[in-house]
Amino acid sequence: MTVVMKFGGTSVGTAANIVHVASIVTARLNTKPIVVVSALSGVTDMLIELAEKSARGHANDVLEKIIQRHTAVLDELRLPFSVCEGVLSELTTVVAKTQKRKKIDKQGLDYFQTFGERLCARITAAQLNQRGTPAKAFDAWELGMITTNRFGDAEPLPSSYATLKKKITSLKVVPVVTGFIGKTAKGEPTTLGRGGSDFAAAILGAAVGAEKIQIWKEVDGILTTDPRIVKEARIIRELAFEEASELAYFGAKVLHPKTILPAMKKNIPVQVLNTFKPDEDGTTIVSGESYAGKRTSIEAFTSKKNVIAIHISSPDFFDGSGLMARIYDVFKETGTSIDIVSTSVVSVSLTIDTDEHLDAIVHKLKEVGDVVVERDKAIVCAVGGGVNSAGVAGRMFTVLGHAGIDVEMISQAAGGISITFVVSNKDADHAVRTLHAEFITS
Repeated sequence: MTVVMKFGGTSVGTAANIVHVASIVTARLNTKPIVVVSALSGVTDMLIELAEKSARGHANDVLEKIIQRHTAVLDELRLPFSVCEGVLSELTTVVAKTQKRKKIDKQGLDYFQTFGERLCARITAAQLNQRGTPAKAFDAWELGMITTNRFGDAEPLPSSYATLKKKITSLKVVPVVTGFIGKTAKGEPTTLGRGGSDFAAAILGAAVGAEKIQIWKEVDGILTTDPRIVKEARIIRELAFEEASELAYFGAKVLHPKTILPAMKKNIPVQVLNTFKPDEDGTTIVSGESYAGKRTSIEAFTSKKNVIAIHISSPDFFDGSGLMARIYDVFKETGTSIDIVSTSVVSVSLTIDTDEHLDAIVHKLKEVGDVVVERDKAIVCAVGGGVNSAGVAGRMFTVLGHAGIDVEMISQAAGGISITFVVSNKDADHAVRTLHAEFITS
């Protein structure tokens, strides 16, 4: 029996919180825990600022704040500075080299961001040892987290899983592993994308065949919607993998969008638990088969704001031959992900969530047909195993129509577990509140 326990930045944000995390782990030693930690809350942002200021030649103030932040935690925990000394010395060297080069790229930015998790892992392991629980901090790459070289959004190489399993299962101590980071085969530090510690925990869980993957956060579980939008939002006690994936991808902040995939492939339950209410049940995410017969029509609503809608119209492709291939090739060239797609005979509408390559994309698409770009759009997603039931979609859009909300680009998941559509940014919260009241609160 092995359980992966990932603790987010808020969970390890203070010395008192780290003591609390150590008590949670110690109370569950019978589960043979693998602990994964994020950086102390706010530190990743500080490291990004440090990288940018280093490239401009004046980073000492931010570096000092980072050193002071970790030193204060060590002092409060009565741990020696030597716990973090080596990593902080390395960070100081990286700052000096970046100041000399006067530039920072994606690869360099990833290197800066690794230091938050590395420092936190060492502090957490030292605290466990202080409590009498044998533990050791590991940078994920020491255990085999070898990734692609897509800096800022790397993924583990397939060969990483066997290496991770071999090295972790041979350990005689509680491993405290850095989330979010890895290295390329050439030894270049990478990150798994912002929020990637969840993803790292799932990778480790899949590698060792864990019984459970636990994501410990400052929330009670996955809710029916964002409580900042709907104060009546409720905890969802159980979800299917596919439902949780849709929620994560289309805006729910509780899980990193990629978290579910490694667990789904290995059919490992994922629990979302509250660090500060450790005896509560939280939310459990299971396979669709385990969840069969328990579904309601709609489980939750989420929204993703500030997306860009692109409409391509091309009468030359009236028979549809080759149009989609031409369009997708444009987005593949720039490495830009498409969120949702809606088509007709001679037109295609789609959404993206970044304007990083927008000018180049529009220029290429104009070779295919007429292009219209609309900003300030939002995607609303309704998730539930019964969302495909007769009458559900009609009821949704009737309610939205009565609320005066214009709906565009309706799209349904192939498995019938979600419906997505586009509204104006200004209508997104109103749409979520209206649908939540109709399907969940009422």
